[in-house]
Amino acid sequence: MKPDLSCKPIIRTWKLHKAFGPHEVLKAVNLDIPETSIYVIIGQSGTGKSVLFKTIMGMIPPDGGKVWFRDTELSALSPDALMAIRKSFGYAFQNAALFDSMTVEENLAFPLKEVLRLKDREAIRQRVAELLAWIELPGIGSRRPDTLSGGMRKRVGVARALILRPQVVFFDEPTTGLDPVLSETIHKLVVRVRRELGITCVLITHDIPAAFRIADKIAFLDQGSIIAEGSPGEIARSDHALVQAFMRISFAGRTRERGL
Repeated sequence: MKPDLSCKPIIRTWKLHKAFGPHEVLKAVNLDIPETSIYVIIGQSGTGKSVLFKTIMGMIPPDGGKVWFRDTELSALSPDALMAIRKSFGYAFQNAALFDSMTVEENLAFPLKEVLRLKDREAIRQRVAELLAWIELPGIGSRRPDTLSGGMRKRVGVARALILRPQVVFFDEPTTGLDPVLSETIHKLVVRVRRELGITCVLITHDIPAAFRIADKIAFLDQGSIIAEGSPGEIARSDHALVQAFMRISFAGRTRERGL
């Protein structure tokens, strides 16, 4: 499924602001995230990318500005109403954040039982099995997370983000700690999530070459502000000095990693 980048955005922010004490983390951030797109947020460490994710989802309340999901202003909802609409969002944590005391099947079933309040054990087992097969890890439901490789844990983390059948999935540094081969596996999985499931994918990543390969749109966040936004080609043509320096160093680093 190809996104229509001209359509009404599924997520929109307007002058989003967040501070912790005197430290301004987000400064009037405006974003338009097209439906069924892969939207990638890049930038240096400590510039507010994870805070932006959590503020959009309502995990952290903004100090100013607005957030919309379709036509619903999330920043104006009551806590109960916000909790209900957050079922439309999935979150793939950087470290997968699986419960090591539970099996893989129990990890994936947890949101179904606790959020959707499903009681039918067979229906739960079937949905879990179907999703494990879809991420190409069939038959691992009885294993515990600490027996899985890093790449397998990441994929199970993505599966848990998908288990409630969300409309948007947020990926927080999905390839951190993985080698280039496993990283490419995760990036291909993100592309499949968009293409086969029609889910909007929003990523934070430091893998700039991968971002340029898979993204429909890229936003560059620096010190809490968006300094460039557009298609990969538009970002590549940006005349902003920091954007150009960041890309030059990132692509040069990837070339060195491959020994070229």
